Amino acid sequence: MEQSFEYSKHFKEYFMANSKAFEQTLLSEAENVQEKIDEIMRVGNIDLVNNAHTIVVYIINEEDESLKKFAEQEGVAWATHSIDLSFKLEWVHSIRRTLWLFIEKYCKENENHQLEDFFQLETEINNRVDDFLNTFFIRYSTYKDSLIKSQQQLVKNLSVPIIPINHSIFVLPLIGTMDTKRIEIIQEKVLTKVSELNISTLILDLSGVAVMDQEAIIDLKKSIDGINMMGCKTVITGLRKEIVQEVLNTGLAFNRETETLATLQQALSKYFIT
Repeated sequence: MEQSFEYSKHFKEYFMANSKAFEQTLLSEAENVQEKIDEIMRVGNIDLVNNAHTIVVYIINEEDESLKKFAEQEGVAWATHSIDLSFKLEWVHSIRRTLWLFIEKYCKENENHQLEDFFQLETEINNRVDDFLNTFFIRYSTYKDSLIKSQQQLVKNLSVPIIPINHSIFVLPLIGTMDTKRIEIIQEKVLTKVSELNISTLILDLSGVAVMDQEAIIDLKKSIDGINMMGCKTVITGLRKEIVQEVLNTGLAFNRETETLATLQQALSKYFIT
């Protein structure tokens, strides 16, 4: 674009010379974000004000590729630290408004009224801001998805820590909240391990389980039935009174082959054979 008021060169100089005024205007435009600047810096080491300067310089210099890479970098940072996206959206829109305020101020101070290409300029600047936002959100979304998948895989792997006591007796200690999805993972992993390792006795320790609803209890009973069908005896230890009450509320009972003991230590004393 032929820039009628030498926008790219002279406005950059004007912007750099008035950077403090730009910051003050930007902060007044982004009232909600202003209160979160220190917190975002502390949580994600993200310097919003400095990054705003970087974005504007890339826009002024028409450095589209650098602007895109910076947007991707920002997307990863915000996804990594799970920072509220509403603050990012408000911040970038405030940058847009402040930039246009400074363009207007620049034109007035320089008595530059030759804006035949104003609409083209408006299109290019707004497109760059929009491109930044689009790239940011796409990268945020894809990176967040990858984080969630990796965390789900980690949880999946850690959800079934089967510990050998000897060649045929194993302990499965469970902690936290048990839901149907986690029971499904346990069933899949345990049945596989019972088959692969020829487990004869599985001690299922529930002393670390804080919450288990009736649906999860029903699914757990089905899993235990499946384990017993494979010739593996199941011993349940550490049932909390809250979970016992939920078991009673289901109206179901564990099968005869399933033994319950108060503590894991009792089970180990009874079944651990050296």
